[in-house]
Amino acid sequence: MNAYPPPELRQLTRPEEVTPRLREELTDCWETVVNSGGAVIAAEFPLPPVPRTDVAPVVDGLVRGLDPDLGRMIVATVGGALAGWLVVRRDRHPLVAHRGAVNHVQTLPRLRGRGIATALMGRATAVAREEMGLERLAIAVRGGLGLEEFYGRLGWTEVGRWPGALRVAPGDDRDEILMSLVL
Repeated sequence: MNAYPPPELRQLTRPEEVTPRLREELTDCWETVVNSGGAVIAAEFPLPPVPRTDVAPVVDGLVRGLDPDLGRMIVATVGGALAGWLVVRRDRHPLVAHRGAVNHVQTLPRLRGRGIATALMGRATAVAREEMGLERLAIAVRGGLGLEEFYGRLGWTEVGRWPGALRVAPGDDRDEILMSLVL
């Protein structure tokens, strides 16, 4: 049994819901997670270490993309401070509008093991199904970190791999693992 109180979860659906303080916390969290070895390196980032100056504009882009139909952010707080977050997205194209993707799942390293990511994923699943009307979710994870086991425990299924697709550092290529969850 988890000895920690559950995080408070909040859904954000529009850019104006993200306060300047939360924007700073999102930026701090992402910088910390990436630079501690986390697998949430955005396409716009250089390889770690990632400076804050590269993280903040990507956070701003995610915030600008919030939309009740296409992109929602779920944040977890502990004691009033950000503990983790993720984004649930859908594409407008009618061929794929029935499915969505979960991106940027992260928990502050000092708070890992408290059920924050599990709570975030549970809320994301409910939001995707009940509020966004999605039928399936996808996520791509980096091999070598045990992430496929974590998501597997939450009901996700591995549906494919791109062997050696992610070059984390010279000589350190990892599989990109594609996973799916039927809602």
